[in-house]
This record gives sequence, C-alpha cells and structure tokens, in this order.
Amino acid sequence: MDDSRQPPDAAQLSALLAPTLDLLRAVAAEGHLTRAADRLGIPQPTVSRTLARLSARLGTEITARDGRGVRLTRAGAQLAAAAEESFRVLTDRCRELVEELDPDRGRVALGFQHTMGTALVPGLIRAFRAAHPGVRFRLAQGARDDLLADARAGSLDLCLVSPPPAGAEWESGAVTRDELVAVVPPGHRLADRPEVELADLAGEDFALLSPGYGLRRIVTELAEVAGVSLRSSWEGQDVDTVRGLVAAGLGVTVLPRALGGAAAGTVELSLSPAAHRTVSIAWPAGRTPPPAVRAFRDHAISGRR
Repeated sequence: MDDSRQPPDAAQLSALLAPTLDLLRAVAAEGHLTRAADRLGIPQPTVSRTLARLSARLGTEITARDGRGVRLTRAGAQLAAAAEESFRVLTDRCRELVEELDPDRGRVALGFQHTMGTALVPGLIRAFRAAHPGVRFRLAQGARDDLLADARAGSLDLCLVSPPPAGAEWESGAVTRDELVAVVPPGHRLADRPEVELADLAGEDFALLSPGYGLRRIVTELAEVAGVSLRSSWEGQDVDTVRGLVAAGLGVTVLPRALGGAAAGTVELSLSPAAHRTVSIAWPAGRTPPPAVRAFRDHAISGRR
C-alpha cells in the first residue's frame, strides 16, 4: 500500500500545520543547521533562509555561531520554548482530529429530546458500539428547537428530534415511530374506555411539555386537526414531570405509550384515529460528517437496534 495515501498521524499533521514551530524545535534539539535540516527532511539553505526571515521580522538574531554549530540566542530560546509548548497543544488537538476521522475511534456529539433518553438512545448506542467499541459519545438532552440551534452552530453533529426539521437547510432520516396515547388519572371519567377521540378531552386541563419541545408541537397540531382548543394549565420540561402531574389529578395529556405499561397513577388510552410521532435523526445540509458520525447516522436510520 502507498503510505503517501495514508492519513497523517497527529505529530505529522502538527508539523504540516506549523513548519516554523517544528524548525525551531529541531534547531534547539540539534544545535546544528545541517542536522536540523536532515531531521526535518528539507534542504539546509531553506532552514537558513527561514531563520533569517524570522530574525529580520523580529529585529534581533535568534541564532548565533557556536564553534562548528549554532546555538539559540536568548530570544531564540524563548521562541523555541514557546514553539515546544505550542506544538504540544497543537499535537493534542490534532490527535483528537485524527481520532474523529477514524470510524472506529471517533466521537459523536448527539442531541436528543428528553422523551428519547430512556430506551431509544441507549439502545441505538449499545447496538452501534457492538461494532464500533472505540467510538465515544457526547450526549445532550434538551428541547427540540434548542438542539437544532446547537446543531446549526456546530456544537452537535446529529439530533434525534420529532417532528423532523423542514427546509432545504436540513437533512434527516426516520429512525422509529411511536404510538401516542391519551394519559389520564385512574378516576377520570374516561379511564374505563378502551380508546378515546382527542375531541373527548375538550375542555380538560392539559399538562404539556413547554413550548419549543417537539412533542408539544405535535400535540398542538393534533388538537388543531381535531378542533380541540388545548387548555394548557401545567407545563414541564420532561415527560416524567408531565406524567406526575397527571397522576396527581392535575390534568390529562398526550404522550408516547410508556414502555412496560402505564406509569403508576395513570391510565393510557389508545387514540381514535390512531396517532403517532416519527422520530428522525437530523443534521445540517451540506456538511460532510466525520466517518464515525456518518456511521452512527446510517446505523440509526437503518433500524439495526
């Protein structure tokens, strides 16, 4: 295999980005221009000209003759120390970059709505890491609109949201589909029915997620279609809080069906007509994701969990 086609390691990439830093380090280590040039694989005159330009720019010499070799002047020694420190920082950052470009060692910054943190996200990551155990994740939970803003700004690679964002500036793929149900307390007038229409809940106090959350938007749209005016008496920022409000008899709500059955103090009723939400993984259009991010994105869309 042609080594020239292999990606550079962190030290090589650092040297590629900062040749003058590397040159100062070589001169400090070798104390001889020819040996420094050999170490860097460049002609000795190139080393001399680079040092001369740097000295002229600074207005002071950075090397001085020392027998048959050279030594750094005080100014040169200060620059070399700064170069060494800068090179270490640059190499660390390049190492992070190189790892991100490796599908088996990269990092994925994944945002998701609170309703997806109990089962969907852990299941996706567990199945993905079975094939890519070296990939690391940075996870962020939040409201749909906040997550999309973070992805647009570049702090998140991917977002699990519902509904998916619209517009040419976004790309997305469906991941899963959740049934939505009405949630009422056990003593509610509708609690014994096998299913209800959303219109049956007209006039009720609703416990809902706060504006900006994807589920709030979906429930609002369902209510508009059914001709129901939502009376939002209570708002929370996570599903467990909303369920707790219902269990306390403070209202009703519409949520994804709970895994393992309805939570204590609540009754879940199927909706007629049936209602669902589609969870999608979204990312800003036109960006080329690192291999690890692309691999996780494709894994999520493929449905392998």
